[in-house]
Amino acid sequence: MSAPQESGATPEPRRWLALLPLLVFMALAGIFLAQLLSDRDTTTVPSALIGQPAPATPLPPLDGVDLPGFEPSRLAGKVTLVNVWASWCVPCRQEHPVLMELARQGRVDIVGFNYKDKPENARRFLAELGNPYAALGVDESGRSAIDWGVYGIPETFLVGRDGNIAWKHVGPFDPRNVETTLMPEIEKALAAQ
Repeated sequence: MSAPQESGATPEPRRWLALLPLLVFMALAGIFLAQLLSDRDTTTVPSALIGQPAPATPLPPLDGVDLPGFEPSRLAGKVTLVNVWASWCVPCRQEHPVLMELARQGRVDIVGFNYKDKPENARRFLAELGNPYAALGVDESGRSAIDWGVYGIPETFLVGRDGNIAWKHVGPFDPRNVETTLMPEIEKALAAQ
């Protein structure tokens, strides 16, 4: 004869299983907090293109604006900023006065890639805020931006006289990061033979 079994008895739940979601959450929160407090510059993004020739991606001009489109050959022999922007991009609007000031200084050419934008919106943006660009190519499909390694806008590349990408900046420029980061990179590129 077998021992009688208790009906409705369940094994005691393991307390640690109940705490598991809380422990996972605390571990992830700790990792995110460490990243936030690390003082790592999030605008410096490693790029496989640094030191490599700028992608040969010709782009047509923006209709209704008296500027040439983007021709890779115009990068040869001079230091150039290539700025990827769009009229619908709020940070692009925030950085635009900084680009206008850089254009006024005349130390480098600024070339624009208008990214996945409507032509009328891009023209209105430039008419309202000014035009810092020496050339402006329209990247309607976003294919050229992919070739340049862009994953969000604004992004800006510094191309040296040798036609190689010397530096990349992710996010909008402001007066502080222009002074502390961009200008030293421009000076290095200008000094290079």
